[in-house]
Amino acid sequence: MTVYHFVGIKGTGMSALAQILHDMGYKVQGSDIDKDIFTQKALEDRGIELLSFDKENIKPGLTVIAGNAFPDTHPEIEEALRLDLPVIRYHRFLGDFMNSYTSVGITGVHGKTSTTGLLSHVIQGAEPTSFLIGDGTGKGLPDSKYFIFEACEYRRHFLSYYPDYAIMTNIDFDHPDYFSSLEDVFDAFQKMALQVKKGIIACGDDENLQKIQAKVPVVYYGFGEHNDFQARNVVKSTDGTSFDVFVRNTFYSSFKITGFGDHSVLNALSVIALCHYEEVDAEIIQQRLLTFEGVKRRFNEKRIGSQVLIDDYAHHPTEIRVTIEAARQKYPDREVVAVFQPHTFTRTQSFMDEFADSLNKADCVYLCDIFGSARENAGKLSINDLIAKIDRSSLIEESEMDVLKKHENGVLVFMGAGDIQKYQRAYEEVLL
Repeated sequence: MTVYHFVGIKGTGMSALAQILHDMGYKVQGSDIDKDIFTQKALEDRGIELLSFDKENIKPGLTVIAGNAFPDTHPEIEEALRLDLPVIRYHRFLGDFMNSYTSVGITGVHGKTSTTGLLSHVIQGAEPTSFLIGDGTGKGLPDSKYFIFEACEYRRHFLSYYPDYAIMTNIDFDHPDYFSSLEDVFDAFQKMALQVKKGIIACGDDENLQKIQAKVPVVYYGFGEHNDFQARNVVKSTDGTSFDVFVRNTFYSSFKITGFGDHSVLNALSVIALCHYEEVDAEIIQQRLLTFEGVKRRFNEKRIGSQVLIDDYAHHPTEIRVTIEAARQKYPDREVVAVFQPHTFTRTQSFMDEFADSLNKADCVYLCDIFGSARENAGKLSINDLIAKIDRSSLIEESEMDVLKKHENGVLVFMGAGDIQKYQRAYEEVLL
């Protein structure tokens, strides 16, 4: 029996794929750094063996799945090649794997993880479904009809995929360490669009997506009247959002979601459109939307005393803005405090003014030092350059978290793609 060995098994996509293969009855193991990462709990719960990086882990008979972050010079990959073992890159393996199912790839610079999670949850109410979510969650069912997966644009990895359907949430400039411009990002999405086999569900409120050319039908969703699927009569409250959906100006049905902010409506609308296209009953969609509990690191709430602590992956100015807006919708009478850790020097440098504009929408801002990546751990700027552009902002260290106690009854939004969670944990230790 094939044994799959994952090099970098704690990566969000790698962890999810390992879970899927395990669920389908395959023998799975993997290696990674010894640091505790939130993606490993699901692996441990399944009894998947986790090893420390070591070339001695590589034995005859393994099929090696290599994470995209690790070069061919990694000791384990080198050893696998020396033993003439199959070495398959994560995105290549995933591209072949999905061919057995009706596949739906969710892509976009923002919102893809939440939308992947939502579609996976909703469509399970109609048909057996396997899914891979970018928060490290995966589920595999051998008899699945659908395979729902997150398709990341970074380094054009999604060009390894030829899905039946694609949901495209937006096109925006990000990953300045790889993409040179918005036009470069658009080029990647345009190439992806030409690889879709059956249909594209795209946000028609995004002017860049309106320019996408495809060989298959493109169905647009959004708030604008020009969209095929339009959300009207949106009512926002502190327990969620309700809206009516019109399909080509004809009333389809009314829906309510547990999410907050316009972006949550758009995510749900894309799911409704895909399910309508696949003839999923509206009543099933309605019921499943109401029972969705979210995905990891996306507006995850915790109440301690009089304060609300929110953990969110937001690390781009657009994401910060919508996360703060969502907090204001749910908690309109509370102070919203942003605790933000910039992720990578290139992104911070590229979006300095945009970060300032988004963070200024909070009532008070605390900035953690810039989180460097494995590719870049230093830059020409410092966190003080960003602090200078933001009203009511200051630097906060992990040892100084008790300062947040003064925001009694506040909503504290911890945002970032690095290790911002350690700051939240430090603050929780102060409170408990």
